[in-house]
Amino acid sequence: MTDDRKGIVPVWTLATGDVRVPALTGDGPMTAERLGELRGALAALADEPIATLEAHPLPDKLDRGRGIPLDAASPLAQHLSQLITQSARNSSSATATAAGEGLYRLVIPAKLAAQVGQGCLRPMVAKGTSDALRSALVDSSGKIAGAATFVPVGQAATAGAVGGAGATAGVAVGGSAMLTVAAPLVLMAVAVGVSAHADGKRQRAIEHITEMLEQLQEQELEQEHSTLDGCRDAIDKATAILLDQGRPGVSLGLDSAVHAINSALGAVDRRLAKWQSALDKLPEGQAVDLGTLTKSFPGIDDQGGIFRAHLELAALAIALKRRVVVLQAVEHAQGDPDNLFQSFTRVLKRDQQRLDALESGLAGVLVRLSTLELARPHGLRPVFTNAEVDRLMRAAHRVRQLGDGVVIDSRPTDVAIEIAREENGSVVVFPALPASA
Repeated sequence: MTDDRKGIVPVWTLATGDVRVPALTGDGPMTAERLGELRGALAALADEPIATLEAHPLPDKLDRGRGIPLDAASPLAQHLSQLITQSARNSSSATATAAGEGLYRLVIPAKLAAQVGQGCLRPMVAKGTSDALRSALVDSSGKIAGAATFVPVGQAATAGAVGGAGATAGVAVGGSAMLTVAAPLVLMAVAVGVSAHADGKRQRAIEHITEMLEQLQEQELEQEHSTLDGCRDAIDKATAILLDQGRPGVSLGLDSAVHAINSALGAVDRRLAKWQSALDKLPEGQAVDLGTLTKSFPGIDDQGGIFRAHLELAALAIALKRRVVVLQAVEHAQGDPDNLFQSFTRVLKRDQQRLDALESGLAGVLVRLSTLELARPHGLRPVFTNAEVDRLMRAAHRVRQLGDGVVIDSRPTDVAIEIAREENGSVVVFPALPASA
């Protein structure tokens, strides 16, 4: 395996259950485009979710702080190491990956991504930019390495029951020789990737809220912020225990954290309904007076106003809830090892629907606000001061900006989860992102 843009990249096709699909390709090399077509065909033909796993060299510079670290003894690290070691015995294309470090890119097709919720797999904008996506596996120009030659890894040795909690790798019956069953590996990678993505959103929301509250000095908002931020410790501990296939106890405080998050989401629901009602009452097709707008959306004309703080608190509550939902889905799936991945996706999809609807409602409010035209101040004076004109222009610009980057009803796309594997077998799992990032 050589340079990730010019060399050979081993790729596994991973099933999450015992499936029968026709052999769509041999063991010869493929282009990135051909690999994408194969992924789509397998997703369409197979009854169980199917993903691909690529092995790339570790980039020279890698910000591991963006991901969730797991030691070599964790189930995810062990499943990955066993898959690599076993397949290396039977395939020369995977031999180079068995020795040490590497960056593994798990790509799940759009069909499967839709099952685990689109809201938690949307692009996450990098700090300080308007459109840059955070991704580990990029070249110097910021693009995913797409010129490599992908070589399917051959048949892997069976280890454990197919699809069960103890399974690592096995061959799908009656299918392609390169189709490997690795449900626990895919489950753990998706769970950690989604959790890391949600935590990235939490961190961004915390940064914004902290900056705003320093200016606002609103005690009620400070308390709401502190209560939500205090939930992180219990969620982090529960995440660590569940990803080690343990069971979180009451002593962790997760029940209290979930109650606080649900209470915050209730406040988000009420605020959203109030905002939607206020927008519905505005005269259609007419310019809106700034004073009228600020009554329902206080501080909307200010970069750090109360309305914007409420938006960030909503983002924080949703991000924390998404992590909790992942934990609940993993716990449910681990309790049913014979139906591992199906249990995970079923629970995750059901509970994500409310959060997706809430995010969609918030996005709709921002888009509607961004299209409003602000009217000139009303008064008896025919001439307005420069300060009044400047305020109106600034307010109009900031209101229009509310719609920047808002995504409503995004189309399903393939999702990539990148895993950095160190020489000692430990891993760092990066936030799940659209595979086109």
